[in-house]
Amino acid sequence: MAIEHDFFGVLESGPDGSIFWSENIELGDQSVTVDLTAPDQDDVSAAALDMAATLVSSIEEVDRRARDAMLSLFDDRTSEVTEYIIQQQETLGDDIEGMLTDISGDIAVDVIRSLQLMSMTILADEMGSGDPFAVLEYALDPDATDDVLLVNMSSDGDVQSVTSAE
Repeated sequence: MAIEHDFFGVLESGPDGSIFWSENIELGDQSVTVDLTAPDQDDVSAAALDMAATLVSSIEEVDRRARDAMLSLFDDRTSEVTEYIIQQQETLGDDIEGMLTDISGDIAVDVIRSLQLMSMTILADEMGSGDPFAVLEYALDPDATDDVLLVNMSSDGDVQSVTSAE
């Protein structure tokens, strides 16, 4: 079976009933991998696909909300955002300045602005469940696949949490 959607086209299901869609989307001067997945197509509603399409087509706004959430968490010394920034400073030392795209003098702001949005994974079967509907993966160094921050968003586009991949 397959699901057809105006934005995603025909979403074929695998032999186990799962669906998957992937595309590279341009965001400024970078390419972001966007995946939509669900283990069972029967758990995916048209409303979930519409919301997923909205998130993909408004990726700039989604990115801005995620970065705003990261900035708001930096004031909490126990947040994973704070720990991530401190860890990047310790690991990279003076080399961190070479990775910053905008230097304002506030290292937290500079690191968050310089993070690259690597991917957005949409879990289409999680619409309204309370679990993340979309997970955005950010990295200062795109080659350091373990040093990432994950921003979890609900199906209404609100940031639920920011965690590190560790």
